[in-house]
Amino acid sequence: MQTVEDLRSVCRALPHSLETFPFDDVTLVFKVGYLSKSKMYALTDVTADPLRLSVKVPPERGEELRAEHPGHIVPGHHLNKRHWVTLTLDGSLPAELVKELLRGSYLLVARGGFTKAERRELGLPDAL
Repeated sequence: MQTVEDLRSVCRALPHSLETFPFDDVTLVFKVGYLSKSKMYALTDVTADPLRLSVKVPPERGEELRAEHPGHIVPGHHLNKRHWVTLTLDGSLPAELVKELLRGSYLLVARGGFTKAERRELGLPDAL
């Protein structure tokens, strides 16, 4: 997984996933929710080479990932360093790991960012 289209393909398969450019013309933000209420679960600079992807993780998982993949997984760039990591998508990380982290970020945000009633209304899954 090394291209923006690869990321879009994974994210489009997630219920109520939205693509937005809220900051500028190059920062693609993936959100879960609906137009009036949505929460960011991933972002990337579409012009970066290699592509970098920031996702949300539990703090202990972030520490583990950074230790296992030094230089390829680092604290989240311009984000809360305890809760976000930035992945360098240059082919060094297994595609399945990137997909797992992207889906995990989606679930983490979906569970924490919405009430039980909102999750039910949106049909958000408890697991993927």
